[in-house]
Amino acid sequence: MKALVVEDSRIAREGLVRMLKKYPALDIIGEADHSETALQLIEQSHPEVIFLDIHMPGESGFELLEKLDYSPRIIFTTAYSEYAIKSFDFHTIDYLLKPISHERLEQAITKLMSSEKAESEQKQLLEMNHKIFVKDGEHCHLVTLDSIRYFESCKNHVRILFNDKSAFIKKPLNQIEERLPRKFFFRANRQYIVNLHAIINIEEGVHDGYLVTMNDGKEIEISRRQASDLKELLSL
Repeated sequence: MKALVVEDSRIAREGLVRMLKKYPALDIIGEADHSETALQLIEQSHPEVIFLDIHMPGESGFELLEKLDYSPRIIFTTAYSEYAIKSFDFHTIDYLLKPISHERLEQAITKLMSSEKAESEQKQLLEMNHKIFVKDGEHCHLVTLDSIRYFESCKNHVRILFNDKSAFIKKPLNQIEERLPRKFFFRANRQYIVNLHAIINIEEGVHDGYLVTMNDGKEIEISRRQASDLKELLSL
């Protein structure tokens, strides 16, 4: 599993990297001391897990994550306990308070590996005629996959837009993506997965991306990273 360590303190960063070398399942592909450097490494290497400090020079760890067009697993490493609740707006595995002990890191790595195993066991792809049961508060829906226009990440929930209705489920967007047939559902950016059959218009957007219009009038940006994949998917 590719891992990136983002920490502005050199001593803390080097110490964490040394501790992580104990775990052969982790491949430390880089280190960064602030968000700008981290973003470059993330775009180049696409790590599956990020050990991320929150308070850094310039942008915070949270602001860095808002810029990503995918949702890596996150293990926060910070001296501040007051951000624990906000951290779960992301694909958070654990929240480690400094100084980090070997025992506490061991617990976090165990959670990380358990999460990977659980997600890999759920990767059997669904068919477009598959019906999924969605319970949203007091309302229950039996939704056919091909009736879904798009999935929208809303902090720690995902909103499903289908027919003329919508419903919220408490599940990471990444976990949903792994079950969807890739010929029909496309990850537009960090926030949206769209049904290709529900797209009625595509035009060039900003920063070498695209802007797609869904059949309910919703406009969704296709990020630069995803634009080439979309073009290839839709080519003859």
